[in-house]
Amino acid sequence: MSASKSTLSVFLLMCFLFCSVSEDKTVKSGADVTLHCQSPRDEDITSLKWIRPDLKTDEYIFFFRDNRTYEHFQHPSFRGRVQLMDPQMKNGDVSVILKNVTINDTGTYKCRVKVSNTKPELMNTIILTVTDSGQTSEGNVGLKAGLPVVGILLVAAVVGFVFYIRLNGCPFQRVLRRAADPQQV
Repeated sequence: MSASKSTLSVFLLMCFLFCSVSEDKTVKSGADVTLHCQSPRDEDITSLKWIRPDLKTDEYIFFFRDNRTYEHFQHPSFRGRVQLMDPQMKNGDVSVILKNVTINDTGTYKCRVKVSNTKPELMNTIILTVTDSGQTSEGNVGLKAGLPVVGILLVAAVVGFVFYIRLNGCPFQRVLRRAADPQQV
């Protein structure tokens, strides 16, 4: 029984580690990019913070509180270049548009939303890459969603194989014994 509990624990840990979703975006320098984020629908959004942790500053990419934006809390390189995609934030859409991106905008962006009397929650993480080449993509969301599933299936197959071997013995050993002693049935 303890083997199945430990297997379940390993399975849940693997799911937790590999199932988190982030979005990769690659855009060409000079383009505008939408950084998507969705908060709970029909909730009163009391604050919205878009941050970039790698900047190592207290300033925000975008900051909204008490039904208004605060541009003076923005990092200087983002002032005048970030706006809400939907200023009314209908259906919890708190996506922002970052205009005229440059190579310096490459980094990890995090969206944190606070609704009513709760702590701010991380809603989305976007890894943005800005290139000078003509190659762009909207992220391999299908690939990112599929890889964790493959990993979980692989872990489940290995765990299943280990249990099979424990219960039935190794089938390869029987084949080797028969090959070594053909008279054994």
